[in-house]
Amino acid sequence: MELQELQTHLTEWLNEAITAFQKVPGSAVLIRYVRSSYQNDPVRSAIELVLVIFFIRYLMAPAYSTSKQNFIKLTDDEIDELVDEWTPEPLVPNMTVLEEMESEKLPIIVGATGPKSKLANGRTVTNLASYNFYNLNANEQIKEKAIQTLRTYGVGPCGPPQFYGTQDVHMRAEADIANYIGTEGCIVYAQAFSTISSVIPAFCKRGDIIVADRAVNYSIRRGLEISRSNIRWYAHNDLDDLERVMAKVVAEQARTKKLTRRFLVTEALFETTGEMNDLPHLIELKEKYKFRIMLDETWSFGVLGRTGRGLTEAQNVDPTQVDMIVGSLAGPLCAGGGFCAGPKDVVEHQRLTAASYTFSAALPAMLAIIASESLHVIQENPEATLGVCRENIRLMRAQLDPKSDWVICTSAPENPILLLVLKPQVVEARRLTAEDQERLLQEVADECLANNILVTRLKGGPITTHMGLKDNVYTATPALKVCVTSGLSKKETEKAGIAIRHAITKVMTKKGNNKLGVPTA
Repeated sequence: MELQELQTHLTEWLNEAITAFQKVPGSAVLIRYVRSSYQNDPVRSAIELVLVIFFIRYLMAPAYSTSKQNFIKLTDDEIDELVDEWTPEPLVPNMTVLEEMESEKLPIIVGATGPKSKLANGRTVTNLASYNFYNLNANEQIKEKAIQTLRTYGVGPCGPPQFYGTQDVHMRAEADIANYIGTEGCIVYAQAFSTISSVIPAFCKRGDIIVADRAVNYSIRRGLEISRSNIRWYAHNDLDDLERVMAKVVAEQARTKKLTRRFLVTEALFETTGEMNDLPHLIELKEKYKFRIMLDETWSFGVLGRTGRGLTEAQNVDPTQVDMIVGSLAGPLCAGGGFCAGPKDVVEHQRLTAASYTFSAALPAMLAIIASESLHVIQENPEATLGVCRENIRLMRAQLDPKSDWVICTSAPENPILLLVLKPQVVEARRLTAEDQERLLQEVADECLANNILVTRLKGGPITTHMGLKDNVYTATPALKVCVTSGLSKKETEKAGIAIRHAITKVMTKKGNNKLGVPTA
């Protein structure tokens, strides 16, 4: 009897529920849909019911559980113990013995940087360690323009380009650089270092092919890493090996029928060796194998060519044949920032896709004006700037390269940065490691400073890369860096060269530095 009564009550409750549900608008349509669905596919009806219940439960559930603690509660003693045990990763690696020794003796310049600079200890030295090749920071015309710009525009735009950071002086600087080089357009960046490292990923993406010289500078390597493209290396400044690599890339893509964008990235004057590239041959290979070329003229812009236009002028190459010319305004122009010159489409593309252009403040107006004025000074009388500097380069090299029994100069004849490396026979005879060479060259720099000549070393050490680039580890040869300037007279330049040569000889023949005796040159 109890079971029958229960069934009766359930039937009555179900009928009341159906009657109440039928009073809801649209219920008849839903009932017909469920009945037809059940007859045709009952499994589907069950799945739909589960999904409806899950949807209602999802809407009604809170964003996170408020009834349970999703973390482990620690006592104060446990927290203190963990804090004591935690050792933060250092922001920079520990200094080596050589770096510590160098930092202790690091000279500090007080006041303006020029051919004759005053140090913090009161001494005045001949400055051959800065990139003031043409002594333009002492030009009164440029100084006056800089002061006027500072009073008109202030210190900085405090805003990104393409927004309120862009000013008329920036557009003028871009137009001046484009006209100077001979390209359709130009874009100016706020930092020289981040220019090439931003230009590369603006055009090269994952899956693209980039062929690069093994000795490219650190800024280029950063751009290669960020791009995440497939990197192929060729032997330093070996264009036969470059053609082999390019032909291999083309053959692989033809075999797999996968065509991607292909780029060639190299330098005009190499930062780590001072050597000059063969641009006509590069252009020939580029057109033969259908590559686009990015040429870093950081160290050649304002230096090479009759009027300083760079490697294109020095080797008589039409600048429009180079897809992207990247350079720095912080070297011989004594300004700041960098640029990329090329076709208008290439320039405008960077205004939206180049990270260091879009996400950084614009170049200060004063530096843009200094860049424009420096170009005008060079163009007005190139013989008075470039000519004098090149004569001093010739005089300095004559005192160091052929007359020294210990070092040779690896830089190109027109390069005002003379990189002096120990001769191979010296290194071999004395069995000098890279650390030994660094130590000896630092002693040479210290000896030069004792004679009131300020020079420095090529710094950086082994260039290691990651993110797919670790197959290429390039170690630059330790070198002494001598930066020639036109701010010195011929007599002063020769005198400085003699002092540097004597310092090298003194250090190399000093007792304790000669492991196996003095080798014959």
